[in-house]
Amino acid sequence: MEEVEVIVAHHERATLRVGDVFLKVDTDQARADAEVAAMALASVPTPEILWRKPPVLALAALPGRELGRPGTPSTASPEAWAAAGAAARKLHEAPLPPSPGWDPDELAAELDRECAWLIANDALPADLVTRNHQIAKAALRPWTPVFTHGDLQVAHIFVVGDEVTGVLDWSEAAQGDALFDLAALTLAHQEHLADVVAGYGTDIDLDVLRAWWSLRSLRVVHWLLGHGFDPAPEVAVLEAQLF
Repeated sequence: MEEVEVIVAHHERATLRVGDVFLKVDTDQARADAEVAAMALASVPTPEILWRKPPVLALAALPGRELGRPGTPSTASPEAWAAAGAAARKLHEAPLPPSPGWDPDELAAELDRECAWLIANDALPADLVTRNHQIAKAALRPWTPVFTHGDLQVAHIFVVGDEVTGVLDWSEAAQGDALFDLAALTLAHQEHLADVVAGYGTDIDLDVLRAWWSLRSLRVVHWLLGHGFDPAPEVAVLEAQLF
């Protein structure tokens, strides 16, 4: 009998692996519907849907291995990182998905609330939060919406050698800022930023991308703490932003 591996689990959703099958259990069926729809529209490889019986979605495993893990040095080649950048560019050039995504004003209000919570609850040093809050504001400008994955972190991109074989977890896919995806991809892996930019193939405002590093990290620390996860990689990014 094959063992059940718990990939991630919290009170909103869980992902299990049984052999070559991933089972995603989501309490929010609207979010699951949006994920299935996004996978159908995406212009990059996605896992094959084997079956769906709410609240469970069964997906075939992607070939290869993750591009990396948050907080752990990646062993993937520079060419693999460039391929990830090229895959992001291909996705961003696809027709827009139906979900409108974040409005900059709404995002600014949420950022203010999260920073206030982090300081009020002594979750992070006040000067660290304040300085990164200032940096993050550079991301809150009008952008041309593209098809964004919404959580394009390294663990969601699978590669074989120097080729991307697929991208996982489309539950946050929406219209958004291309630099948000690129920031998620390089968060805590800044040493591979040049490879990703080379693969993406167009001029990128690096100051705005770095602002998204701060914004994404500030937004997620509260959630990570509340769901029992270690925010150390995000905290390390916030600390590095000061230098």
